[in-house]
Amino acid sequence: MLSKIIRRNFVKLIPLGIASGILAACGSQTGTNTEQSQDSLTNRTQTYTLRIQSTWSAKDIFQEILQDWANKVEAMSGGRLKIDLLAVGSVVGTSDLIDAVSKGLVDGGHGFTTYWFDLHRAFSLFGAGPSFGMNGEMFLGWIHYGGGQELYNELLQKLDQNVVSFFHAPIPTQPLGWFKKEITSPDDMKGLKYRTLGIALDLFKNMGASAQFIPGNGIVSGIEKGVIDAAEFNNTTSDRLLGFPEVSKVLMVQSYHQPLEILELMFNKTTYESLPADLQAILKYATMAESADFNWKFMERNSQDYLAIKEAGVQVYKTPQSILKAQLEAWDQVITQESSNDPFVVKIINSQKEWAKRVGEWYLDLTVENQTAYDHFFPQS
Repeated sequence: MLSKIIRRNFVKLIPLGIASGILAACGSQTGTNTEQSQDSLTNRTQTYTLRIQSTWSAKDIFQEILQDWANKVEAMSGGRLKIDLLAVGSVVGTSDLIDAVSKGLVDGGHGFTTYWFDLHRAFSLFGAGPSFGMNGEMFLGWIHYGGGQELYNELLQKLDQNVVSFFHAPIPTQPLGWFKKEITSPDDMKGLKYRTLGIALDLFKNMGASAQFIPGNGIVSGIEKGVIDAAEFNNTTSDRLLGFPEVSKVLMVQSYHQPLEILELMFNKTTYESLPADLQAILKYATMAESADFNWKFMERNSQDYLAIKEAGVQVYKTPQSILKAQLEAWDQVITQESSNDPFVVKIINSQKEWAKRVGEWYLDLTVENQTAYDHFFPQS
């Protein structure tokens, strides 16, 4: 009775035509609202499983990082979204992964963009290029706020890749690599059979090396068999797991061939867009959260493995300035060559340089160098 009185008084307060329209709309929406509520409830209870293949072996730290991300996704989604992780080669090889994701052979993939280098050389510029004085965090800043993500999306669209990608994990400077003897000058690189990947192949070729690509799991055997004389992979933890200290006792640290790198987590676009909006958001923001967690875990694990490498009898040398300068000069040649071949490459490089110049000036002016403080508190080191 009370509801009828309220309804009657409400109608009296407004013009008849408007009141009729409102009441009709309210009546017609009853079924729709019920259906929407049921759909929403279904979305909240339905579970989804994504099959994601990486480019890493099951024991690599990057596979461990990917598992950490998967755990975050499941926890944040309340168990509605589960990740079935596959190691490298489970469905396709490393360089074929992006096509496998695009075609839906797997729901997602994890690796470095430079692994898709054969599809388009610009892929190497998203984390394995000249970097223009940036570190990994600054590069991720370019991705998120400097136009980098938009340029990468444009590249995927140009190549008809049905892929959605999120970048994360600011990887520190990679070592120059593992050698049979200390490298003391640019001349020592000439004629050296050296393993690297992506656009860095041209960098070292410009320095006179015989550069070639070998997948990660074949590098150590390549050194043992004499297929290559020296190699770089990525970081002290991965290098140790691959077995580098067992075949080489010289590690040259610091290099401009890859002063930074970032990881790519990609999904089949159709699959991603078919998920409820909140699960799409969880995939995106769990990747950002894992980026920070990765950074902290890398500090913990890499520093421990660095000490273990030294204890195993490996001699560690810092790359001489003469080689670092030669690398920058070689980058000049690579940039000139790549820019003359493809206007899209020019677009990426100009965007990176604009960001790096502004952010780099701020960072270098405001950030104190830490070598002096470290030497003060740990003089024996």
